[in-house]
Amino acid sequence: QDVRVVEAAVPVATDPQDVILRVTSTAICGSDLHLYTGELRSMPGMKKHDILGHEFMGMVEEVGPEVKEVRKGDRVVVAFDIACGTCFYCRNSYYTSCDNTNPSKEQEMMYGHRSGGFFGYSHLTGGWDGGQAEYVRVPFANLNCLKVPASLSDNQVVLLSDILPTAWHSCELGEVAEGDRVAIWGAGPVGLLAAHCAFARGAQRVILIDREEERLAFARERIRNGTVETINFTSGGASSVGTGCPFWHPFLPLALILASSCNPAVGLHYTSSWLHYFETALKLETDPSEIVNELIECCRKGGRVAIAGAYAGYCNHFNIG
Repeated sequence: QDVRVVEAAVPVATDPQDVILRVTSTAICGSDLHLYTGELRSMPGMKKHDILGHEFMGMVEEVGPEVKEVRKGDRVVVAFDIACGTCFYCRNSYYTSCDNTNPSKEQEMMYGHRSGGFFGYSHLTGGWDGGQAEYVRVPFANLNCLKVPASLSDNQVVLLSDILPTAWHSCELGEVAEGDRVAIWGAGPVGLLAAHCAFARGAQRVILIDREEERLAFARERIRNGTVETINFTSGGASSVGTGCPFWHPFLPLALILASSCNPAVGLHYTSSWLHYFETALKLETDPSEIVNELIECCRKGGRVAIAGAYAGYCNHFNIG
């Protein structure tokens, strides 16, 4: 919980495929809050002077000699994950699993494999400086930078760096299609965008589930391309959500008919029962299973469960991370 604005050296291009970006817009992600509030105690790797931020865009100021897709003066939005473009995983479009951008031995010990590198997200994901800064170095710029038309404002495209693709990906995982009924746990930014994406893909019915009425009201007001339904699971005394018994779910009659269930805005740091609270506190598990169980219990037979929320490690000894 010690994050400061400080003077730092302007980065320089050290690889022929680098660009140096002057940041014009950046964002704070819910995943940054995990680091800040300490939920990711099981994910070490933050060091003093690390620069946070993996959602950003800006103007290209310096270009390495092997960068062909962007030029100095181009306006670009940058992907949160760093892909090399040449390894097996990148060649097959599994960019977040890039084999060359994250040297972390700690992550390999935790999971058996390493993810790709991520901007501004600890040395567990490569130790790359992030974009909550005036300037940032972007490696492998041919692949990781997307040119932005002048007709679009920063506010219209900065979400392409992370949360809009994450929302779309949750619908891809859930195979959301024409006529589907979709339930989404969490009405944060990704949850809202997942609802937009579900309607854009032809969903017949979209249900947002949260405990913060302000967020649900915001969703009802802002989602215009379809009529979103909302459920506050704490209203009416129905606070027993997460008990593991499907008959206690106040939203079961609605959720039972869904064909795809997305979990884009909730994950490892939410517990709603004393059992999982103590298990996580005592490090018997790092991630509670309650919400995953809710997805399974509330999904119709033969439906799809999509987990896009942040899970970090072990859920009752199961390596969900």
